[in-house]
Amino acid sequence: MNVTEQEMVEIVKNAKTVAVEGMQDEKKMDRAAYQIPATLQQRGMKIFPVNPNIQSSLGEKAYATIKDVPVRVDILDVFRRPDVIPALANEILTLPVDKRPQVVWLQTGITHPEAEAKLEKAGLKVVSDVCLGVIAARVRPSVK
Repeated sequence: MNVTEQEMVEIVKNAKTVAVEGMQDEKKMDRAAYQIPATLQQRGMKIFPVNPNIQSSLGEKAYATIKDVPVRVDILDVFRRPDVIPALANEILTLPVDKRPQVVWLQTGITHPEAEAKLEKAGLKVVSDVCLGVIAARVRPSVK
């Protein structure tokens, strides 16, 4: 199930909450895993940092794993190496259906066809190798 450009635009326009797997904090502000979530936040999305090695980022409490995030998010934005995507997919699939993100978004350069197929088979939308920040900057006005 490939997500079209128009579907990506609709996903981004409608998203209110984004968990960011592998998000960085202010110590690594030069990294895309900090800058992209900052862009999303500036465009009105609520960010939930997911990284066991940080306490907070962008003024938001960080969570150790996706299962610790207290709400169902619209998008799980992933900044992790392709070789850890299968384990992340398994972690997502262990979540109760009503806690799973609606969309798993693998950032530019990140793909894992087998893990993506597994997520899609379970009913999740998957976008891979596309920058969420680029689309958000294009289709959502800045609110901050």
